[in-house]
Amino acid sequence: QSMSENRRTPLRAFKQHLEGLSALGVTAVPREAHRAPSKTERLGALAHEVERCRRCPLYRTRTHAVVSDGSSNARLMFIGEAPGRDEDLQGKPFVGAAGQLLTKMIQAMGLRREDVYICNVLKDRPPGNRTPEPDEVEACLPFLREQIAIVRPSVICVLGAVAAKAMLGPHVAITKIRGSVCEYEGISLVPTFHPAYLLRNPDAKKFAWADLKLVKKILGNKQPRPADRSSRGGQATSNT
Repeated sequence: QSMSENRRTPLRAFKQHLEGLSALGVTAVPREAHRAPSKTERLGALAHEVERCRRCPLYRTRTHAVVSDGSSNARLMFIGEAPGRDEDLQGKPFVGAAGQLLTKMIQAMGLRREDVYICNVLKDRPPGNRTPEPDEVEACLPFLREQIAIVRPSVICVLGAVAAKAMLGPHVAITKIRGSVCEYEGISLVPTFHPAYLLRNPDAKKFAWADLKLVKKILGNKQPRPADRSSRGGQATSNT
């Protein structure tokens, strides 16, 4: 066979195939349906964005970016302040002494750590574990908002003053706002003390436990929330 005949043979076969489909009444071949990315895939893409982020200088001193831990389908999300030394070394939030206490707090609620979603306002460790600067918080907030939009939990529990201010505004004081029910994008939000603060002030544990019981009560009264594909910004509001 000549080269031109070799080219025509697949074309003839394809034409015959189309004629056969037409004879059967098939007038269009359906295209493969587009599959929307899963929550896990979207969070994975977000993690890559965090690793490449240069919005503030903290990337220069970090060992690892610390994005999240837990379930992408969690009904409860915990938001802390920033990674510490242990978190920076392991690339995972709340793995040091404060993290061990948080795990115990989650278990006391009748949940497992892998059932919830855990993250921080900042994704990189501030040098010496200092308090995050306002411009660092501002640089990281879009990532946090995207995490909330993807996971779309039923309840958010913010841990400590930095997380409370990031979500509720710079005017709030954690000692006054803790234990109240606020709202972020239609999601119930409850502020409480950071586990690191509880380690330094054991007497405050009873207040934190009361806050967690409130979180558990809200969870019990809410139906699982459907996934939300949007990525809206915004700030929480207080119902107090």
